[in-house]
Amino acid sequence: MLATFDFDKIIKAAGDNQRPPVESWSPELSGDIDISIDSAGIWRHCGDEFARTEIPKLFARILCKEGQQYYLKTPVEKWRIEVADVPFYVVHLDSLQTERGIQLRFITATEDVVILDRQHPLRLAKTDGSEATIPYIKVRDDMEAKLSRNVFYQLVELAEIDEKRQQLYLYSNREKFLLGEFGSYRLGV
Repeated sequence: MLATFDFDKIIKAAGDNQRPPVESWSPELSGDIDISIDSAGIWRHCGDEFARTEIPKLFARILCKEGQQYYLKTPVEKWRIEVADVPFYVVHLDSLQTERGIQLRFITATEDVVILDRQHPLRLAKTDGSEATIPYIKVRDDMEAKLSRNVFYQLVELAEIDEKRQQLYLYSNREKFLLGEFGSYRLGV
């Protein structure tokens, strides 16, 4: 069943740019909606990219994952959408000096802000049938963001080298994260 959203209801439920408590909402499945997120984090409706950037930002706040499926959820509706890889795409990186040392902050295309730390670790994954490696970071719940190639290269420049182990490491919030091994992978983003 394909349908359209009641945008006014969603805006009212989402409030003032804060993420609403979607985890506490338990509506029945309303069906499938022709909204998708491609592998570069571009949100589409009926195959066309949303013209207004505010809509994907709003939808990202009510996005949730249950099992391997993604849904847009309000207190009274739950619509299944298609996600090609992961729902978020990191487009910007900030490196901040804080009282906890260096803090790496990532910003997604939908303006989610994620700090690389124990709750939001970095993960490197091989693509199927390829030697390419794709970097991901946990955003919230069981959802991740893929890092853009540009952001990944910025991380490589920030990384510290462990010559003995032939590995690159990052430090953020007093935690150490493996970025990769020398010459062992090709970037797949």
